[in-house]
Amino acid sequence: MPISPEQAQEIDELRATQTQTLRATVPGMEAHLYKAIPVLDHGFVRVIDYMGDDSAICQAARVSYGKGTKSVQNDEGLIRYLMRHWHSTPFEMCEIKLHVKLPVFVARQWIRHRTANVNEYSARYSILDREFYIPAPEDLAAQSVVNNQGRGEALSGDEAARVLRYLQDDATRAYDHYEEMISETNSDGDAQQGLARELARMNLPANIYTQWYWKVDLHNLFHFLRLRADKHAQYEIRVYADAICDVVKDWVPAAYGAFEDYRLGGVQLSGKGVECLRRMLAGEVVTQENSGMSKGEWREFEGVLNIP
Repeated sequence: MPISPEQAQEIDELRATQTQTLRATVPGMEAHLYKAIPVLDHGFVRVIDYMGDDSAICQAARVSYGKGTKSVQNDEGLIRYLMRHWHSTPFEMCEIKLHVKLPVFVARQWIRHRTANVNEYSARYSILDREFYIPAPEDLAAQSVVNNQGRGEALSGDEAARVLRYLQDDATRAYDHYEEMISETNSDGDAQQGLARELARMNLPANIYTQWYWKVDLHNLFHFLRLRADKHAQYEIRVYADAICDVVKDWVPAAYGAFEDYRLGGVQLSGKGVECLRRMLAGEVVTQENSGMSKGEWREFEGVLNIP
């Protein structure tokens, strides 16, 4: 289950508490506060706190007080200008704090984004739950033959069943041994000291779930989402990014709209790519051989232009 009964009770109590504030609030985010959005089989994302809104971005850009503009259209236009020209500082005026439950191997990939504040559940002091990420059969795939860090065709039939059995059996056996090592009684029921938790955790598999609080400003969050919500990102982190996208869309709709247009839906061309495009528009036949690009660069260029 994504959340425990204790966490569900905590969420209900937090959402039942009402406070007054003079700071900017966003109805869409108030609706998200504390609620757990399920991700994968046992994971979740939930908003713990946030600061700022679309108007805070404009206020910072204009270095003024109040809303900074009398027109919503002007604010949206300014935000799109800032996004279009890569002006990052105004977006740093908004922040969000998330509580995330995720598999350890996803956390190790996530933590490479070193522009956030993180506090993770400590297996030195506490005992990790018996919860492991086991992929759905349709998410099992072979190694890609063209990309060393990607997936190829989906596994099926007996091969998929064998892999799923290995994943489940190995995770269960490792956790059984983890429990035995930290146990304060032996198999005969006699008292024993048990192995230190900080040592016993080394035996746990990378698909066990951990949790953390992750606080980040909007500029760096957009950078995270640009990479992790991309269709080429690993599925297990992409679904977290997709869930966060849905939250950000309700938090800063104008900023997210600009981000979706210029970053998620936009492309970036090299100088050679721009020159090749100009030649194509002029009617010239451009091929990989006369483009000045490597085969890999040309393949990506064709993908951007959707050239068959």
